[in-house]
Formats: sequence, structure tokens, C-alpha cells
Amino acid sequence: QVQLAESGGGLVQAGGSLRLSCAASGRTFSSRAAGWFRQAPGKERELVGAISWRDDRIHYADSVKGRFTISRDNGKNTVYLQMNSLKPEDTAVYYCAAGVQGGDVYPYEYIYRGQGTQVTVSS
Repeated sequence: QVQLAESGGGLVQAGGSLRLSCAASGRTFSSRAAGWFRQAPGKERELVGAISWRDDRIHYADSVKGRFTISRDNGKNTVYLQMNSLKPEDTAVYYCAAGVQGGDVYPYEYIYRGQGTQVTVSS
């Protein structure tokens, strides 16, 4: 069982930055792929970034490439999302997710998800 808790959301002006953190419980997180999703009102959920459990493969949505960076610290059981040059269209609830243990084929199958943290970007 893995529990995920996001933090770091908030209100920021366009062009600003935020760093989201996702702290995971359990001893198996380091062997699971992780991802950040977002969902805005009236829109479908979007995968923003994904990182393999080995930390050697990273994928981004085209909408955030060059602005967002996903990373992980397995020693701290934490995955991060650094968001720079934020735009109003980045406003959404951001969720982190963890995949099946040992899963190493993209797109990853996510089986755990956190409660989410709100990110609001004002123009």
C-alpha cells in the first residue's frame, strides 16, 4: 500500500514559479514509476510528467515541455514538480500518482493517487 500527499500548491502570478512535492509512504515507492497529473474544471485529466523508478526516463506533456521539471529523491520517498514560467492555463488541481511495483514500460499503469493540490495562476 502506498499513500501519497501533495504539497506546494498556491496562487502565483503568470510568469512565476512553484515547486510541488509529493511525499509517499511505504517501502516500495522507490521501485514504482511516478507521475504528475492535472485536471482543470470542465477538462479532462492530463498527464503532465512521468518519471521511471530508476530515474532514467522522463516524459512530459507538450504543453509543459521546457517549463516543468519532474524529479525524484528515492531516499526521501518524494517526487517533485518544478513549474516555471507559469501561465493561466496551468491552473488546475495537480495530483501525483505511483505505478505498479517494478513497472518499467511507458505509459505506466498508475494505481495510487494523492488527494491533489490546487495551483492557480493569475494573469
